[in-house]
Amino acid sequence: MTKEKVVVYGLTTEGYLIACQMAIKGADVYLIDESSTSAIALKPEVAKNCPDIDSLKDDEPLLHMVPIDIAISKAEYLFFTPRIRKINQELKAEISSKFKDAVKKVKKGSTVIYCLATGFQGNDENIDVLKHVTGYEAGKSVSYYYFPLNGLSETPSVIGSLKKSKDSKLLALLSTGKDKKTFVDISTAEATHAIHTIKRFSGISTVLEVCRRVNNNTESNTIFDDVKNLYLDDMINGLDDLRLLGSSFEGTSPLLYLVNGSMKGIKGYAKRLIEIIRITLKNHDLKASKTKIILSWTLDNNQMRGEKVEMLNNITTKLRDYIGDVETSEGLLDFFHSDKTMIAIACTESDYKKIKEVKQNQDIFLIKANPLFEVSNKSKIT
Repeated sequence: MTKEKVVVYGLTTEGYLIACQMAIKGADVYLIDESSTSAIALKPEVAKNCPDIDSLKDDEPLLHMVPIDIAISKAEYLFFTPRIRKINQELKAEISSKFKDAVKKVKKGSTVIYCLATGFQGNDENIDVLKHVTGYEAGKSVSYYYFPLNGLSETPSVIGSLKKSKDSKLLALLSTGKDKKTFVDISTAEATHAIHTIKRFSGISTVLEVCRRVNNNTESNTIFDDVKNLYLDDMINGLDDLRLLGSSFEGTSPLLYLVNGSMKGIKGYAKRLIEIIRITLKNHDLKASKTKIILSWTLDNNQMRGEKVEMLNNITTKLRDYIGDVETSEGLLDFFHSDKTMIAIACTESDYKKIKEVKQNQDIFLIKANPLFEVSNKSKIT
């Protein structure tokens, strides 16, 4: 029985996850790091022992390597899972450029699986690019599927395909346990992802706008427990998908209003976070020159999307315009001895818990980057 030859283009968290899944199932899997000139073979034992990219780098197992072009030219399945770090108008250009690089050596009869989100009819553009670069027509000389990944908690329940074509091998590679995938036409897959994305962000924006008008003294009110556990990291997960959706509309439409309103809500939240810093300083008679801000946001720098890195950089830049001493931190915090008052901003639940564990004599003001912007003094946290 021959093994399916699989190439995953993009050494990202999402790409590595499905690569490990397929390698353990027995596929012949190669990983492509876009910054390298070689593709690395992912053996089942490595996939089992190294569940994520960091462990793969730390363990440094012996890996067989081949030139990228050779790996792609022999692949039956090419998964497109690149790291994207551009924003706004440059976002689509970066994705298009990387897609061209990924597919230029695909062979006739192979299958391309596009794992980034697109806007409406975005896959039509990808199919045109595929034909322009390779000369192969999707649905005839090569196969094309749409399977947008976002995070590790869940993968799409449907696989978008041309004319509802069904590839049983691909279905077996992507299905796990009771999580069985089904094939739908690509326009349906695009619509399904759009509904999920817009519904999620419009819901978050509603929470943010309502919480602007809520008294922050809600400690004894369990109704707000879910809101309190919604951190900035959770809020913007998939923001690039929302942007791509917005760029696929022309003119005006209710959907575009929903998209733009959601993006405005996230932008307004970041602006209010900075305002909370100003209010905290004012309420406690703190001087900006005697205050140090620590943005605690443990990021996965291997994720496909760069929206979280972008948000962290934007907030950091704006805070430095107001308070010069601003640092970002991941993992355990080191509040060194200083004559400055510390204000720590926890952008994830895990960061909040780590700050609570810090044992220092100096005062630390802790701000939860949740919709309620809960502010507490470290000496009062138990």
